[in-house]
Amino acid sequence: MKEKLEGIMSTKTFRDSAVSTFGTVVNGLLGVAYYILIARFLGPGDYGVFSVAVTSVALIASIANVGIDTGILRFRGEPKFLKLGLGLKVISSFLVLGLGWFLVPPVVEAVFTKPELIFPLRLSLLGVGSALLFSFAASALQALEKFWAWTFVNVFSNFLRLLSVFFLLAVGSVTVAGGLYGYIAAPLAGFAVGIFVIPNFWKEKTDKKVLSEFLNFNKWIALFTLITAVASRADIFISTRLLSLTEVGIYSVAVSLTSIIPQIVLAIASVVAPKLSRFTTKGDVIRYLKKLQLFVLGLAVLGVPVGVVVGRVLIGAIYGPEYAGSFNPLVVLLISQAIFLISVPAHTSINYYFSRPSVFVWVALGYLLLVSGLGYQLIARFGYMGAAWTMLLGNVFNFVVPGTWVIREFRKK
Repeated sequence: MKEKLEGIMSTKTFRDSAVSTFGTVVNGLLGVAYYILIARFLGPGDYGVFSVAVTSVALIASIANVGIDTGILRFRGEPKFLKLGLGLKVISSFLVLGLGWFLVPPVVEAVFTKPELIFPLRLSLLGVGSALLFSFAASALQALEKFWAWTFVNVFSNFLRLLSVFFLLAVGSVTVAGGLYGYIAAPLAGFAVGIFVIPNFWKEKTDKKVLSEFLNFNKWIALFTLITAVASRADIFISTRLLSLTEVGIYSVAVSLTSIIPQIVLAIASVVAPKLSRFTTKGDVIRYLKKLQLFVLGLAVLGVPVGVVVGRVLIGAIYGPEYAGSFNPLVVLLISQAIFLISVPAHTSINYYFSRPSVFVWVALGYLLLVSGLGYQLIARFGYMGAAWTMLLGNVFNFVVPGTWVIREFRKK
């Protein structure tokens, strides 16, 4: 066992993952501090509104991204694909803003029946463009394996978000709108820094062949992302429909405290993706995936108890007594996210070794049906605890089904 651990720690993957994980932890801690301050000074009701707006940014940006980030990683940051990807993101941003501005009011009235969400959700449309540009810079740096630069850009962006809260406190204007302005502006600064680190790609020519190659890979990723984006945030949106905004705010604290884990997953996947794309033999990739599985399993086993202890301290001592109800859903969500973490080897091998993103479309459809159908029933009956149980069951499904597919494919090869 000692030799296996030494072997894992000596690999470039481990070193790159360590850099990415370190940066992600620092970035996550800054994010937690940001959300703590916003939640504490807004109170559960306004924080519920803020959370719905931020969740909408993440959802719409994931859909509008149309798989571009995954395509950039798949083609290892080739300049022609970088130029194409940035152009597509800019077009997407303007389309979202133009169409969304008029669609927000009727959607809010029909889906949430809470008119106080209209203005925050319109602001969230600006956040979509900001998020798309930032994710371009982040994905390009990951694809080029510039992990220290990637770490700096992420930490810099979240640090600016945290500073924005202190600015609002200084001027005595901690409001939902003020919080959203800071949330939206920080990624633009991160994009501006990141774009200077990426090698010059502006003079590259993109033709129909480049577009066709890029979109041919991305079409399945885009469809998968659309379904997954809706499913992974179904807990917040169904809760917004069925519960009060105060209850949404309490549940959102638990969600924000576990948000560091998906960031770690993304960081590890970004390190793994370029390497899996280069493997050509079954034996090599299996050995690599075994080491990766041990690594993420160790992180998951250590992370849950640490998260429980830290969460109890933060909720009890810092968030305040009005958020005491956040602890129970936090425990369930930590277990859920740990299962998501140990799914990394299966998920990344399907996309980047087998090059079968279409598999995830069917997995995502099953996941969507599970969390939306079952989630509606559980949330209606058990409130925000039902939302937490829904996400746990969804991540179990997302681990078992792709994992079974990967094992079957390796046995066939």
